[in-house]
Amino acid sequence: MRDLLPEEAASRRVLSRRVLERFGLYGYRVVTPPAFEFADVVERGLGTLAAADVLRFIEPESGEVAVLRPDMTPQIARIIATRMRDRETPFRIAYEGTVVRRRIGRAKKHRQIPQVGVELCGLAGVEGDLELLELAADAARAAGLERFTIDLADAEVARALLADVPPPIADEVTRALGRKDEAMLKELAPRYAAGDRLYALARLHGGRDALEEATKILAGTCAEPPAQRLLALFDAAIARGLGPVLHADPGEVRGFAYYTGTIFALYAEGPGEAIAAGGRYDELLARFGVPMPAVGLGVDLDALAWAIRTAGRAPPLREGVVVEGAASDPRLAALRKRGIATVTVEGVERARAYAASWGFAYVWIGASFSTLDGGTVTSTTGTVDQAADAVASVLKKPT
Repeated sequence: MRDLLPEEAASRRVLSRRVLERFGLYGYRVVTPPAFEFADVVERGLGTLAAADVLRFIEPESGEVAVLRPDMTPQIARIIATRMRDRETPFRIAYEGTVVRRRIGRAKKHRQIPQVGVELCGLAGVEGDLELLELAADAARAAGLERFTIDLADAEVARALLADVPPPIADEVTRALGRKDEAMLKELAPRYAAGDRLYALARLHGGRDALEEATKILAGTCAEPPAQRLLALFDAAIARGLGPVLHADPGEVRGFAYYTGTIFALYAEGPGEAIAAGGRYDELLARFGVPMPAVGLGVDLDALAWAIRTAGRAPPLREGVVVEGAASDPRLAALRKRGIATVTVEGVERARAYAASWGFAYVWIGASFSTLDGGTVTSTTGTVDQAADAVASVLKKPT
C-alpha cells in the first residue's frame, strides 16, 4: 500500500479523468464496486484464489471470508446479475478503483494497483472485440500517449492444442510459452502430439504474415478455427484504422485459464509490461446466472503514467494562483468565481515560497501576475473584476 502526495494525486486524477472521459464518449457508464468482496464471488469469477495472491479476512458480522478485491470483473458480473439484470443489453460498464494482489512484474513494490476499465457484456464476436480494441487505442491517445502497440492473440489457439495433453506437461508448456522459452518448448515437444506446432508458434510474432503462417501450421488441427478467427479480427482491425499499432502473437497464453477467445495487451516504452490488457470471457457471466458474451479492458494507471513520463508527455502539474494579500482580499473570491484555484498568503517572499512548495503555477503580487521565476504574464489594473478577467484569460489560453 502507499500514499499519494498532492502532486502524485493530481497527476493520477488528471490521467484517470482523461481515460474515463474517453470511455464515456463510447457510452460506458461508471459504477463503483466496494473495496472488498466476499471470497466466493471473486472465486466464482476467477477460480480458486491462491493464498499468496490475495488479502483475506473474516467479515465480523456474517463470519464469511472476504478479500480485498484482486480484480473488479467478478464484481461487475455480480452487479449485472443482481441489481442491473433487467436493463437492456449490451451492458457498457466502466469502473475506477484499486485492486490488491501480488505483483510479479518489473520493479513491483506495491500490491495496490490503480485501475480504470470497461466491461462490454452482451455483444458477441468481432464487433465487441473491435469496439474494445478501438477504445483501448483511443484512450491511450487521449491520455497523451502517441507511440504504443497492441498485441493481439486468441486464447483458444493454445488451449485447443493442449486439450489432450496431461496437465503436468500442459502446465510446463504454458509457462514456457508465456516466457517465449524456445529451448524449453523444443525440449518438451516430443512429449506430446502438438509439440512441434506449439514450438513453431512461439517463434511467430509480428504482422499479418505471422498469422498467415500460423494458419498454415495449424491447418487440419482443432486450433485452425481460432487461428482463422484471429486472422479475420486482425484484418477487421486494420480496416478500422488500427493497422499501425497492431502486432500479432498467435502463441500468446496470457490469461489462458480465464479468457475464451480474443486477448490483447497494449504496450509502450517504459514500464516493461502491459499498460492495458483485456479479452473475451464469454463463460464468466453464466457463473452468476446471466449467461451472455463479454469482453473487457483494464488500464493500469501506474504503468500508463510511467509510459507517458518516458515519452515526455506528462501533463503539467502546477496550476492555480497564490495571491499576495490578506484572507479578506477580494481577488480571492473573484478568481474562485471564475473557476480558478486560489489561496492568499501575506508577504511577497512567503507567497512565492508557498506557491513553489504546494505546486501553484502563478503568483499575483500587486499589479503583477507572474510565473514563479518572475516572468510577468500580465499587468492587472482596473477594478477587481477586470483584473480577474485578465488573469482568467491568461489561464484559459492553451499551453
